[in-house]
Amino acid sequence: MPLETGWEPLERSTIGAAPDRYGVYEVGDDDGTVLEIDHGPLRDELKEALAYGGAEATRVRWRVTQNSAEAERLLEEHRRRLADR
Repeated sequence: MPLETGWEPLERSTIGAAPDRYGVYEVGDDDGTVLEIDHGPLRDELKEALAYGGAEATRVRWRVTQNSAEAERLLEEHRRRLADR
């Protein structure tokens, strides 16, 4: 299952509105194809995704978690989902 939230544009204003909490995020292209999935403090991670994501990385979505352990568990669930495609 994908993250429940909709895609947002991967740009500075979106990152500025991201919570400064742990979570899992997906970076995608214009077609909604997931290019990367990772976890960590969301605002910091999304800054890096914007800086180093490449030209095809145009969208992002995330899910906030209570702590890093929950983020790691959710990340593994989503990586398995992507691998099963």
